[in-house]
Amino acid sequence: MRLLLAEDDPMIGTAVARGLAQDGFVVDWVRDGAAADAALRDDVHEVLLLDLGLPRKAGLDVLAALRARGDARPVLILTARDAVADRVAGLDAGADDYLVKPFDLDELGARIRALARRRAGRAAPVLVHGALVLDPAARTVTRDGTPVALSPREFALLEALMRRPGAVLSRAQLEERLYGWNESVDSNAVEVHLHGLRRKLGAEAIRNVRGVGWTLAPARR
Repeated sequence: MRLLLAEDDPMIGTAVARGLAQDGFVVDWVRDGAAADAALRDDVHEVLLLDLGLPRKAGLDVLAALRARGDARPVLILTARDAVADRVAGLDAGADDYLVKPFDLDELGARIRALARRRAGRAAPVLVHGALVLDPAARTVTRDGTPVALSPREFALLEALMRRPGAVLSRAQLEERLYGWNESVDSNAVEVHLHGLRRKLGAEAIRNVRGVGWTLAPARR
């Protein structure tokens, strides 16, 4: 899952970005509200982590602009402002959740996953597609009850496909979900990870729609 972190404090931003990356998230980090507003014009981030006290454009103004455009992406406010009035203002402005600094990174990860589930209209914490079961929190995959060891990229690729069963995702869409701004992407990187997935899950697990992209095979009944 790819996230946008809007945080001006270098120590907090570094710690959050590093911790979330270790938890399997792809994190793009901006240091001011104007940069956050610009980054949100592209629909590549699934969740926005938003500090309120940002330079150049306040966090609540970024949030207001996002909602005024009709953008319903989940927003989790991260701030040191712990007064009830501040929490109410953030939630009433369109935020989906509110976490006061300092916070535990495990709790942050859990809240992000919960926001993603709610946006997808899914209550269960795991993704299930036929014999495949993917647990985003535990970072595990099983097939017919047997654990399958995946690399971090393979896991992220399978998660992207399982979050949109039946959809055909292009190379560009998959790259957007696997790589952040500062990561280089080889021209055949997606194909390499898909080859690894097919080798571990079975060649029939993922189908190629020629000239369009890839999709999960229909779930076995």
